Amino acid sequence: MPQQEDYLPTASWPVLQLRAELLARIRAFFAEEGFLEVETPILSADTVVDRHLDPLAVEVPGWGRRWLQTSPEFCMKRLLVAFGGPNAPGGGRGMAIYQICHVFRGEEFGHLHNPEFTMVEWYRVGQSMEEGMDFLSRLADRVLGRGSAQKITYAEAFQRWAGLDPHTASAGQLHQAVRAAGIAPPESLRPDDRDGWLDLLLSFCVQPKLQGLWIVYDYPASQAALARVRPGPPPVAERFELYVDGIELANGYHELCDPEELRRRNRRNNQFRQADGKPPLPEESRLLAAMEAGLPPSVGVALGFDRLVMIAAGVKTLAEVLPFPFDRA
Repeated sequence: MPQQEDYLPTASWPVLQLRAELLARIRAFFAEEGFLEVETPILSADTVVDRHLDPLAVEVPGWGRRWLQTSPEFCMKRLLVAFGGPNAPGGGRGMAIYQICHVFRGEEFGHLHNPEFTMVEWYRVGQSMEEGMDFLSRLADRVLGRGSAQKITYAEAFQRWAGLDPHTASAGQLHQAVRAAGIAPPESLRPDDRDGWLDLLLSFCVQPKLQGLWIVYDYPASQAALARVRPGPPPVAERFELYVDGIELANGYHELCDPEELRRRNRRNNQFRQADGKPPLPEESRLLAAMEAGLPPSVGVALGFDRLVMIAAGVKTLAEVLPFPFDRA
């Protein structure tokens, strides 16, 4: 039985007006930059294989299991293959697409998380990682009006605020740094889960220091997800993230184009998932078939729009910028 007044929205009317204004501002920016707005399916036979992302499944009569998308990445990359490659009309040079859509993740529900949320995602063919970071900084300034983002490598951030080199620190040094910071690690965190310990230090020691606009880049190769890895020493993932006032807002990649490497990562992520007590996810996809046909080099970025509105509105929770969050949907 719904509680009294559960039918009411949690966002105020002025905040909903701000949401609409920011959407218009984003669309105007992409139009000025020559991007085409596209729409791709929210429900798909394919899903990303990620250790930490838990997609939501839907049983469709006559079709079996389909997945609510954790991001529009797979289908947007299929468009890049079709229209942005060297055999596409005009050679695909400079092809640029973006999408604003609802995505779904089976994750915690809280002040910064909602299982259904709005994502802005974009790709530009032929862009370098440096150009992609500059573009993200310009977009953030256009929407928030707070100037350009400061840039810092993942290693520099850890050396400055956690007191260690994240690429070379031993497991023991990571454990010691966590204890020295007064962080209580979760019981589920295994001693040999190096990335888990790095994530703890990032969350508690680094992230709170990223006040203002910051772009952190060159992540450990083990955290590449679908980004390219640049040879070292040390090898680093060509990945970057935007933080605003200590809140992660966007995640970008110089995109991986090698289908065999993606297969290897899918297998490894499923091994991690099973070790974590999670079910494996389908490793083959139409994205892999498209990559075998030739995914053109590009930069892609995914931005959490609800968090962006939260920062622009000066509020502390997603519930204040969503009409109906998960517990009222």
